[in-house]
Amino acid sequence: MQLEFFDVPSPCVGICQSDEKGHCLGCMRSRDERLDWKAFNNDEKQKVIKRCIQRKKRKKNLHKPKQVQTATALESEVDMQPSLLDPPSKTQTTPDTDLDFSEFEL
Repeated sequence: MQLEFFDVPSPCVGICQSDEKGHCLGCMRSRDERLDWKAFNNDEKQKVIKRCIQRKKRKKNLHKPKQVQTATALESEVDMQPSLLDPPSKTQTTPDTDLDFSEFEL
């Protein structure tokens, strides 16, 4: 277990309105989590923050339209990461000339 030297800060961002499920629109905490925040220990606060992150991701995914893609559509995407099993591509990479390493010593 890691020692905690600092208290976990409140995730409140000042948008204190509730959604249809009773979660705050700003920090995604439930009413009970907001009311009991000061009584929670650091472990409980971290668990609340993790739940808030999960809620935010779920809410974001609910509003995002689902896209059904076939295998051929996935293969034709330009931004798709190449497989490690594929042979290396023949594309040339250009070196970054904007970087200045003159201040670094080896």
